[in-house]
Amino acid sequence: MAKGTKYTSKMPDAAGVIHYSAEENAVWQTLITRQMACVQGRACQEYIDGLALLDLPTDRIPQLGEINAVLGRTTGWQVAQVPALIPFDEFFRLLANKAFPVATFIRTEEELDYLQEPDIFHEIFGHCPLLTNPDFAHFTHLYGQLGLKASKEDRVFLARLYWFTVEFGLVNTEKGLRIYGGGVLSSPGETRYALESDKPQRKPFSALDALRTPYRIDIMQPVYYVLENVHQLFDIAQLDIMALVSEARQLGLFEPRFAPKEKKAS
Repeated sequence: MAKGTKYTSKMPDAAGVIHYSAEENAVWQTLITRQMACVQGRACQEYIDGLALLDLPTDRIPQLGEINAVLGRTTGWQVAQVPALIPFDEFFRLLANKAFPVATFIRTEEELDYLQEPDIFHEIFGHCPLLTNPDFAHFTHLYGQLGLKASKEDRVFLARLYWFTVEFGLVNTEKGLRIYGGGVLSSPGETRYALESDKPQRKPFSALDALRTPYRIDIMQPVYYVLENVHQLFDIAQLDIMALVSEARQLGLFEPRFAPKEKKAS
């Protein structure tokens, strides 16, 4: 997670309603309108089905209670309002309790195409549709339970597993390669790049390999891991993931397929 942010989450009023400005609702409308068109034929069917269940408004930012009503009756999950950035302990605690953290701010018009910290559009549009899917929901729940108990060192490895599945995962389908990772599905540029560019490597998913693969959050991904199907997430959750983390630590990381991040001049 980023160490600092210029954004501040909005707090709900006594009735649980978060009030957004006309400008903020307009940003949501721009983001969802263009991304709804972009994910067609690129997102996996399970995501598209979840999107239909959520029936997100296009003219305003949805209230968390609207999302909770759908998640509650499908997989028993909820979304939880959080500050822009939260400690890893809190992140894992929420997931372990089937609560997906949502920072209740939205990016500005100046940052429509890329935002380092996850905003409400990324969390709701990118992740919540698949939280209606039992396999994805089960995997995310188990991930939270593991992370809650893990050491600080092991959490660094677990973060890579999350990155290459929940955030940037691809999946094979009968109709071809599709996206299920929310970090891709909330980004118009990466949605096209992940499937249509010849630059990145696309590898069959291996939990051990994912745990050993470095990544950067501020670039288009040079490597994607591809599931056989979304149900494979349930199978991954049955593995002894912490034993794989120990193995990954012993083996060490793969060579990065990206340049080191340049340090800003002080």
